[in-house]
Amino acid sequence: MRILYIDIDTLRADHLGCYGYHRPTSPNIDAFAADAMQFNNVHASDTPCLPSRSALLTGRFGIHNGVVNHGGTDADPVIGGPERGFWSEMQLNSFPTRIKRAGLRTCSISSFAQRHSAFHWYAGFDEAQRVPGAFGLETADEVYALANQWLGQNGETDNWFLHVHLWDPHTPYRAAASYGEPFADYDLPAWLTEAVRAAHWRGAGPHSAQECYGFAPNAAVSERFPRQPQQIPDMAAVRKMFDGYDTGVLVADEYVGRLLNQLADLGVLEDTAIMISSDHGETLGELNVYGDHQTADQLTTRIPMLLKWPEAPALDGRQFEAMHYQIDVSATILELLGVRVPSTWDGVSFADSLNSGQDLGRSELIVSQGAWTCQRGVRWNQNLLINTLHDGYHLYDDIMLFDLNADPHETNNLAASCPELVAAGMERLNGWHAEMMVNAARGKDPLQNVIDEGGPFHIRGQLKSYLVRLRETGRSDFADALQEKYETL
Repeated sequence: MRILYIDIDTLRADHLGCYGYHRPTSPNIDAFAADAMQFNNVHASDTPCLPSRSALLTGRFGIHNGVVNHGGTDADPVIGGPERGFWSEMQLNSFPTRIKRAGLRTCSISSFAQRHSAFHWYAGFDEAQRVPGAFGLETADEVYALANQWLGQNGETDNWFLHVHLWDPHTPYRAAASYGEPFADYDLPAWLTEAVRAAHWRGAGPHSAQECYGFAPNAAVSERFPRQPQQIPDMAAVRKMFDGYDTGVLVADEYVGRLLNQLADLGVLEDTAIMISSDHGETLGELNVYGDHQTADQLTTRIPMLLKWPEAPALDGRQFEAMHYQIDVSATILELLGVRVPSTWDGVSFADSLNSGQDLGRSELIVSQGAWTCQRGVRWNQNLLINTLHDGYHLYDDIMLFDLNADPHETNNLAASCPELVAAGMERLNGWHAEMMVNAARGKDPLQNVIDEGGPFHIRGQLKSYLVRLRETGRSDFADALQEKYETL
């Protein structure tokens, strides 16, 4: 068995044609999806980048593996303690280690470990490569050069697993000038109107409309990455954001096509299992976050998941609506390979339902965010409830409730008008939390530990200067509210 996992960072599902996007961002991915299994409701259990890939590696939620933040105690996985054997739990039961049980050689082409000091990522990989000196700002052509060489040397052999990590949709938007403006003549998403933008302009928070690259505009970033907007003062800037992100998706798609073509040239395309997915999505204006991944919401936690499995041709072209965690998909891949899913994993295989042609999954999902805010979201039916423990200086309501069928861009908080749904969502969240806390990392809820250490990593130490900026830009009401809420920090 050969497996190619194309991991496109920050790839939002609904910005692909196969998931219904109106702009032609993904011709190669769309063509692949037509003959693959397409899963429409897969979510990363923990976001953003470091928590998501740590969950993928370990098969465990952040509340169990200990990684929910980008800094502080909870940016590192738990260690084994007195029960640790000669080989650690991560060595024994990581996703790539388990894949090796099926006799596959494993390789990762990614700078993820260096970008996040996440060297646990290498557990189970026989080989790791990255663009020299790169920390996530490399472009698809640079990554492809390594993948092209590896496949040229190994692609025709049997029994390998290759992870190829493309970063191009991630901020800062860095598509080369040679790509031009491919979406200049295409409409913007209809929901983000001038009225919505103007309301956001009066709001606050990192990556909000007046500071959409952190806590203040950054001229140096604009000079180096001209596609990256720093503020959203008008609809031209809205277009710049969408066009910058979508061009990054288009770049990644081009190199997906090149990778698939190389497999075809080697004569192994039809015999290779191929997965195309991401670590998390992106908010592009939703919840007044412009071009980042800060919340436990639908747009940040939902990921595309396309899978072609040569030994299951009857599933080609099928779409599946059941809800799954990303780590459920990795558990399923293990079972399809004939490898036992470790008992320590939170991921649950749905291989039996696939093999029987059914579309079965979870009745609810609990998703989390700990690097920009501290939130947990509950997804069930068409509902999303977000419980905010730390608002990351956005002044979000503690409870937000959205009907994703009627309001997919999360513009109307229904919490006050739907108390019965709030109660149902909180009952699900509290039940999950009680179950998970039995084996919580370090004996404590990691999100609470993040708060106790000073809050999500990316907002630590920023409040004082941000209060000054808010007052200088006519938002003293937000400054006063933030100061009152966090005056002890």
